[in-house]
Amino acid sequence: MMLKADLPDAIPIFPLPGALLLPRARLPLHIFEPRYLAMLDDTMKTTHRLIGMVQPRAAPGPAQRAGGSAPPLHSIGCAGRLTGFSETEDGRYMITLTGISRFRLRREVSGFAPYRRADVSWQGFERDRAGPESDPDFDRETFLELLGRFFAAQELSTDWDSLKDAEDELLINSLSMLCPFDPEDRQALLEAPSLAIRRETLITLIEFALRSGHGEETMQ
Repeated sequence: MMLKADLPDAIPIFPLPGALLLPRARLPLHIFEPRYLAMLDDTMKTTHRLIGMVQPRAAPGPAQRAGGSAPPLHSIGCAGRLTGFSETEDGRYMITLTGISRFRLRREVSGFAPYRRADVSWQGFERDRAGPESDPDFDRETFLELLGRFFAAQELSTDWDSLKDAEDELLINSLSMLCPFDPEDRQALLEAPSLAIRRETLITLIEFALRSGHGEETMQ
């Protein structure tokens, strides 16, 4: 667990649409673009080894794309500590980020680095650094039944025994990261202020997907 005093005021930013990282969860990434290879090289020289995962907002219009502007970012992201690293023979990196804390993006920092950096605030996300959350009102049996219908409609498979035995936070956060939701829905899951609200948001997204007729099933 990292204390607030150990968290830097500025971190490198990795804007990746659809990629969701949550506190204490792990996110594997394949890095090959030169600017992000440089970001990793610089990150490994720091004591905190943090990278901020932030989702870009909706795609810019033609005028903004033509001007070469970087896409705007959501104001809330999650910082991950570099905890796994391997390099392929052709110079690509396979890494793992372990979620430490969400943050609020204050402003981007200009400089000579080829990747984006930002000043961030950790205030308001103390819960992220206080250890795993529980969800006392979690009706696991009903939830897993709903999840089974969703996975069947999406033609997804999983290890159901592992899901049944997983701790509340691991189960809810892992599904939030892995289920095939739109980027804006993933952002809503990220911004949920508690595990219980994230679980409620996750259920709402699953129910909406089923009602919308994704896959073969429509809810009655």
